[in-house]
Amino acid sequence: MSELSNHQCIATPKDSPKLRDSEIAQLQPQIPDWVVETNNEILRLENTFSFGNFIEAMAFANKIADIAEANDHHPALLVQYGSVKVSWWSHSIGGLHLNDFVLAAKTDKAYTNK
Repeated sequence: MSELSNHQCIATPKDSPKLRDSEIAQLQPQIPDWVVETNNEILRLENTFSFGNFIEAMAFANKIADIAEANDHHPALLVQYGSVKVSWWSHSIGGLHLNDFVLAAKTDKAYTNK
């Protein structure tokens, strides 16, 4: 598989299957800083990114907003002084889809290129 961050997402149809544990385990090494968490019985990918101040954190959150809009896939963002917590999951299926891993990789790339 080519680098995840090079993939384009399309909206996740409601009838799409959630990723199986074996598929998650295969994709996880490609985004090693992300953690699979369960929140309200829904698997999500989560990572927290550090910044020097609130303005830098907000600028990164805005980059993620642009990426989300371009891919029609939207995360939960928690912006605080010096950090942004990003949570990706597919709302339409209530769990993880390949799109979530692609967007996590795109998030990592945006952070690396900050």
